[in-house]
Amino acid sequence: MISKEQFKEELDIIIKNAIREDVGDGDHSSLACIPAAAKGKAELLVKEDGIIAGVEFAKMVLDYVDSSLEVEVCIQDGTPVKVGDIVLYISGSSQSILKAERLMLNAMQRMSAIATKTKLFVDLLEGTKTKILDTRKTTPGIRAIEKWAVKIAGGENHRFALYDMIMLKDNHIDFAGGIKQAIAQTNQYLKDNNKDLKIIVEARSIDEVQQILACENVYRILLDNFDYEMTKEAVKIIGDKCQTESSGNIDQTTVREYALCGVDYVSSGALTHSVSNLDLSLKAVV
Repeated sequence: MISKEQFKEELDIIIKNAIREDVGDGDHSSLACIPAAAKGKAELLVKEDGIIAGVEFAKMVLDYVDSSLEVEVCIQDGTPVKVGDIVLYISGSSQSILKAERLMLNAMQRMSAIATKTKLFVDLLEGTKTKILDTRKTTPGIRAIEKWAVKIAGGENHRFALYDMIMLKDNHIDFAGGIKQAIAQTNQYLKDNNKDLKIIVEARSIDEVQQILACENVYRILLDNFDYEMTKEAVKIIGDKCQTESSGNIDQTTVREYALCGVDYVSSGALTHSVSNLDLSLKAVV
């Protein structure tokens, strides 16, 4: 997985690019009618029940826009919220508050939606050993905050990108000429390039599970689109030889049943690609 330093760099890039996109050469609406010296206070209001996420990111945004802004946090990341709750207050330059408003709200609404959905999956898995994983099915350019939201709600992050883990999926295997060839070539590549990356290999059948187990240095087997009975059989065959992960058609109606098959992880792109923003609003306190 990526380091804390790399993750921080991703967040910094998101903020810098989003402010560039939104502000350009100036927030002329605010510049036109609000004196530069004007001070104000605003509250972040919850308008829909869910799990709040993005408070710490909002603080980063506000600090980037104007480090003199003061933030009073009332509700921390990962906390259930209901309509009417106030998450935080911001005090300071009125122009700066308005300059940061849209990025802060957009990010928090998206992150809170992801956290809310993730918590649903986490709760459905309660009492099992199985953990819920996100995927790379994220919004281009803001992957870091979407995966952060998953963690806030108690989910686990899969690989961050193509560079921090090896995942040999069906196309890799077919292009390489088969499972044995793909894994052997991958191990040689890692050795030649002095890289220490975990290897996950996708299986499409019980036969492919057995082929993977005959190879070396496989960290996890991804059971793709297996039904429940096939999953149970695969878990029994794999035992403690490596980790197991179910994927494909994993949603809130199927996740617990797959967990009860005994897999270590279930992964679902729906955590990040199928959510509707949680309704939040920033209002001036007058």
